[in-house]
Amino acid sequence: MMKVGRIVMALLVVGVFPSLLMAEGPADAAQNLEAEQTAAQSMSMGRGLAVGGACLGAGVAAIGGGFAVARIGGNCIESMARQPEAAGSMFAPMIVTAAMVEGGMLFAIVVCLLGVLGI
Repeated sequence: MMKVGRIVMALLVVGVFPSLLMAEGPADAAQNLEAEQTAAQSMSMGRGLAVGGACLGAGVAAIGGGFAVARIGGNCIESMARQPEAAGSMFAPMIVTAAMVEGGMLFAIVVCLLGVLGI
């Protein structure tokens, strides 16, 4: 249950903070009014949901990548502890596999960032 709470908290943090940062506007009242009118014309409910979904997707990608790398490392260390003489032949494939997972995770985060930017 503790893991589920941490996952939910991480998803909320990743999804809510970017939305709060986007909600900040200019400090001057005249600029604030102009910014609100422009935002009302350009921002819609669909765009807000798209940004929220992209933030949620980036969070899930980061959490999934972290779990995958942790599992790869943990299983490799366990295998090295069971058979120490094979440690040299296990280390390089572990690093390559972890790098592939990290690459996929970073690609997913970049795609989500592009979704937020609207490119």
